[in-house]
Amino acid sequence: MKLIFLGPPGAGKGTQAAIVSKKLGIPTISTGDMLRAAVKEGTEVGRQAKSFMDAGKLVPDEVIIGIVAERVEKPDCAMGYILDGVPRTIAQAKALEEIGIQFDHVISIETADSVVSERLVGRRMCQNCGATFHITNNPPKAEGVCDVCGHSLIQRDDDRADTVRHRLEVYHRETEPLKDFYQQRNVLRMVENEGGIESVNRRIMAVLGK
Repeated sequence: MKLIFLGPPGAGKGTQAAIVSKKLGIPTISTGDMLRAAVKEGTEVGRQAKSFMDAGKLVPDEVIIGIVAERVEKPDCAMGYILDGVPRTIAQAKALEEIGIQFDHVISIETADSVVSERLVGRRMCQNCGATFHITNNPPKAEGVCDVCGHSLIQRDDDRADTVRHRLEVYHRETEPLKDFYQQRNVLRMVENEGGIESVNRRIMAVLGK
């Protein structure tokens, strides 16, 4: 089963992909991990990617697609996989089709902007051990102090209100159009992001027929 998860930043795509990956016994392969692995292995597209990364430039679509093509040929993808971080645009989705990569289901985790903002802007992370908290949903016992190791908590730059607004704008402009693209191919499955992680996962497994 070949899957993609769509949804705005903070919708819980990574969390759900990890659960589904475990339940179905298929790997989740992220763009970042693929890039790092290709660079480490020194493949041709890995070397191309490294030249852009070393220059501080964005890795272009054709290189990203080449790395995806290499990765999905590996034995652990024989029974399927979940792509994380690609496609982000219609151009990338078309490029994947052109090299023969089709998807069985594209899961869109439907989440309102207000929910995303509250979720991300309220998030706090420990600088030392990486534990995460939320000022209302999962507050630390002592304000600003990690329950796990006692170090101070910070708000990541990515989670500041103005950055979250910008990330949402980019999502609506560049990535959300993929919903129409995959709807036309009859593989879009929309799942409401209501209730806890388990509730959302039950809905996802139901639309996958599992």
